Amino acid sequence: MIKLTRKLEFSAAHFYHNPKFSAEENRRIFGKCNNPHGHGHNYVLEVTVAGEPDPETGMILDLNELKEILEREVMVRFDHRHLNRDVPELADKIPTCEEIAAVLWRILESRIDPKIRDGRLDHIRLYESPDLFVDCARNGR
Repeated sequence: MIKLTRKLEFSAAHFYHNPKFSAEENRRIFGKCNNPHGHGHNYVLEVTVAGEPDPETGMILDLNELKEILEREVMVRFDHRHLNRDVPELADKIPTCEEIAAVLWRILESRIDPKIRDGRLDHIRLYESPDLFVDCARNGR
C-alpha cells in the first residue's frame, strides 16, 4: 500500500464557549479562548490517502482532483471564516482543534474515498499552531 500526502494552509477565527456553562465557568475553563470576538490561527492540514497505484496512470488519486476537492471542501468553506459562525458543521460545537479535525475528516472521507479505486482516506493531521496538532485516522490509528 502506498500513501500520498497533500498539505494546505488556511486561516480562520474561533472562540470557545459552552452555553451550558456560566460566564465565570467559561472564562475559568477556556481562559482567553473564551473571548467572544474570537482569535485566529493559520491552520495547516495534511491529508493522506492510501491505496495501490492505478496500473494505467501510476497514481493512487489524480493530484489535480485531490487539489480540487481540498479547494472546494476546505479552502472555500474554512479559509478566512469565523468557525463558530460561518461553518454550519461547527455551529453547535466548541471548535477545538479536535472538533475541527473530526468535521474535516467526515467531509473529506465522503468526497475522497469514492475517487480512489483501491484505497481510501488514510489520515489527516491538523496543526492549530506549530506545536499543537490533532490526528484523525481510519479505525483510530
